[in-house]
Amino acid sequence: MTNQVGRDNAARLNEAGETSLAAGIPAVQVTHLRKSYGSLLAVDDVSFSVAQGEIFGILGPNGAGKTTTVECVVGLREPDAGTIRLLGLDPRADRQQVHEIVGVQLQESAFQAKLRVGEILDMYRTFYRSPADTGELVEALGLAGKRRDYYRSLSGGQRQRLSVALALIGRPRIAVLDEMTAGLDPQGRRDAWRLIEQVRDRGTTIMLVTHFMEEAERLCDRVALIDGGRIIALDTPAGLVARAKRGKTVRFVPSGPFDESLLTGLAEVTRVERDGRYVVVTGTGELVNAVVLALHAAGVEARDVRLDEASLEDAFVRLTAEHEQDQGGRL
Repeated sequence: MTNQVGRDNAARLNEAGETSLAAGIPAVQVTHLRKSYGSLLAVDDVSFSVAQGEIFGILGPNGAGKTTTVECVVGLREPDAGTIRLLGLDPRADRQQVHEIVGVQLQESAFQAKLRVGEILDMYRTFYRSPADTGELVEALGLAGKRRDYYRSLSGGQRQRLSVALALIGRPRIAVLDEMTAGLDPQGRRDAWRLIEQVRDRGTTIMLVTHFMEEAERLCDRVALIDGGRIIALDTPAGLVARAKRGKTVRFVPSGPFDESLLTGLAEVTRVERDGRYVVVTGTGELVNAVVLALHAAGVEARDVRLDEASLEDAFVRLTAEHEQDQGGRL
């Protein structure tokens, strides 16, 4: 009887999954989410939608409400208001079905000290009908030589790798990863990135909470920037970077002294500053050509020329600063 119920649940889950794909419904739909802890409003009217097969990033300062948001999304916390749907399922009312399609890696997780890595992996495999190949996961995450090691002997980075492996072991339709590469060395971080790209290529939707800007720029199709419990910007990484651009900036080391009016008089130049031995020129249009040609005409060579481009980190700093100024102006 129990086996038949399990097969019936699996059939309904497969049917729901096929229906959601055919209907093109979002993998994640969050509408007017709100969550407070006493007098602290952690998440304030957050709404967003994640398409199936998308890598969706969540960025924000410490305490911005990122982790509370994803914990509500996966059903670990009950929101005060708002609705959440994961491929059409309610994470709290449809807990069992959601367990079958969602893999979660949180910032902190712990296991009994004397459990071996292989035992933890084997135990988690039993939770799913069609688990992933643990050999492939541990190899991709640099844990292949750790299967017989006790959990207590793992470094912080190795425990983080294990938690990512456990989030992916059930071949989830949706994977929610909270600071998945925190504590990893640069090579381990890149190994994890490659694995996430492979997982996405197999059709898994990924929600990625991160504070590594390079990680978000490489992996994410779109990014939501959260500050003060609210989404203050939602766009592609390139779209957010475009918001941070305030003209072009070129820096160089001059071969000799020159009158700055030589550059400030150019139509393309808006500002000239000194940064140690560098001259930093901000402007628009064909800025580099205009600066180099003007200097050359005056007998000065521009050496070590660098064109500074805006990054996602620039967008992060600028947008959060503007939000803080805006909030301050409202008090």
